[in-house]
Amino acid sequence: MRLAKRRLAERTAGFTESVIREMTRLVAMHGGINLAQGFPNFPAPSEIKDAAKRAIDGDVNQYAITWGAPSLRRALARTYGELYGMDVDPERMITVTCGATEAMVSALLAIVDPGDEVVVLEPFYENYGPDAAICGARPVYVPIRHPALRFEEEELRRAFSPRTKAVIVNTPNNPTGRVFDRTELELIAELCQEHDVIAVTDEIYEHIRYEGAHIPLATLDGMADRTITISSASKTFSVTGWRVGWIVAPAELTAGIRKVHDFLTVGAPAPLQEAVAEALALGRPYFDKLSAGYRARRELLFGALETAGFSPRLPQGAYYILCDISGFGFHDDTAFARWLITEVGVAGVPGSSFFSRPELGRDLLRFTFCKTDEVLRDAGERLLTTRDRADRR
Repeated sequence: MRLAKRRLAERTAGFTESVIREMTRLVAMHGGINLAQGFPNFPAPSEIKDAAKRAIDGDVNQYAITWGAPSLRRALARTYGELYGMDVDPERMITVTCGATEAMVSALLAIVDPGDEVVVLEPFYENYGPDAAICGARPVYVPIRHPALRFEEEELRRAFSPRTKAVIVNTPNNPTGRVFDRTELELIAELCQEHDVIAVTDEIYEHIRYEGAHIPLATLDGMADRTITISSASKTFSVTGWRVGWIVAPAELTAGIRKVHDFLTVGAPAPLQEAVAEALALGRPYFDKLSAGYRARRELLFGALETAGFSPRLPQGAYYILCDISGFGFHDDTAFARWLITEVGVAGVPGSSFFSRPELGRDLLRFTFCKTDEVLRDAGERLLTTRDRADRR
């Protein structure tokens, strides 16, 4: 009798459905309020939508250059220069991707070999672990500890080894809302140079900040030639469905990244690239207004969560609030999240989805505030009933 061959690759064995997307699916089934998945429910700026329409009407509907439309690469180079003083060559250092999600896996596939190690700060956006696994690498997790949500210097130092090839840094951070300061980033830079490691930075929330300054790791001494910077139009311009992201990297690394990107997706949507190029010209006034709007939403949801007994932590950046749910008598964050959808009508994300071991996030839940004031107020009123409902179950 012939033995059956394994039909799925071993790398997929640990993969599950995205918990974030699962919560979105469940809340849609129950007709509740989705504060789980981070997509705005309000319109994108008219400037970017009008630019996309003009591009489509102008028949910009065929393949763009694989690594990105020249107009967008020039706009990105100009933006990085104006905001951060970075000297970015649009011809040799920028790759436009299908969102930051593709950017991360393209970057890792270009630099990481099977058996290498990738340092990941924990809690982390749920894709980072699977991205490392797809590359055949071993993720090495370093905790960001409560209550200050800072990593310990000695723990980070111990995580770096001769096998370390990359470190993933996400600031402003999802899910904690931390904006890493210069001292923290300088330690990461020091270790990258000491161990000849490449930093891969996810900076998708760079323009959504309330405290602290956004410091691209690539701008620190000695890091320009060993940093891969990732960002996207999704959060900045409220167009999460457009899937237009980008990678800024040294020319040597970009050459490899572009090859991987080409075989993964060929290219990002051509007319939408032209629209993002125009939107970037809105510049600092737009970015400042964006942060101010989210600051007001942050205060609205934070106050509601605090009143409802969720023990929220005030974020410094991004548009998520991480809460301690231990006071509600549940011992499983996923069970609590599902109960919250069916009984209260509000969706959050179980904290365990952001950790390498589920038990590390059992007392946490993440909510997003990228919603209109009306929706946030409605969610707040529903959340106020949580304590009574939990006591009665």
